[in-house]
Amino acid sequence: MYFMDIIKNYWWKSLTIIILTYVFISGLTNPVPRLPILNESIRNVFFHPPLWISMIAMLSVSAFYSARYLVKNKLQDDLLAIEFANTAILFGILGCITGSVWAYFTWGDFWPNDPKTNGVAVGMLLYLAYFLLRSSFEDEMRRAKISAVYNIFAFAMFIPLILILPRLTDSLHPGNGGNPGFNQYDQDKSITMIIRPAFLGFSLLGIWITQLRFRMRRIEKSIEDNEIQN
Repeated sequence: MYFMDIIKNYWWKSLTIIILTYVFISGLTNPVPRLPILNESIRNVFFHPPLWISMIAMLSVSAFYSARYLVKNKLQDDLLAIEFANTAILFGILGCITGSVWAYFTWGDFWPNDPKTNGVAVGMLLYLAYFLLRSSFEDEMRRAKISAVYNIFAFAMFIPLILILPRLTDSLHPGNGGNPGFNQYDQDKSITMIIRPAFLGFSLLGIWITQLRFRMRRIEKSIEDNEIQN
């Protein structure tokens, strides 16, 4: 069964709206741990990390469909790969914006010299190259095959850049480079009860956006094929 076949039902879209409504209202109004320097800016934890985690989830699905294309040679898999990557990078940009605002109020700089932020910049450039690579080929089969190989390579490079390397050196980010994470301050689970639904809600929103873009791509391709035949 195809992944997109599973999500044809509409109930999960209602669930997405309910979850994100809960996340935004609770994230902005619920009590949060009072920590020095962070103060009210800690509320960004309900948006910034879930956006990044959802982005990684969508990039992994994109890499899966690229690998699937190389095995089965179905153009639909290539279209799903590029659309999941597109949505993931959109979330990545939103993650950069929320992270920059948070960094300014916490560390006094919109983009501090930190291994995680620098790794993110390199990773985003890797995927920008992926989009540029796709636009440089007119033959769709050649474009799909070369892009699929590059997409898998980009994902394999992206994960160490943002998840592994920052943990091996000093980092300002919580939970990296010996810096304690927020979990030790979350004794009453006030953070967990919002951040976990936020990850689910943003992931479902990403799937929703990707589904719409995928349908648009199929319609555009159908129109192009009809024009060629006529």
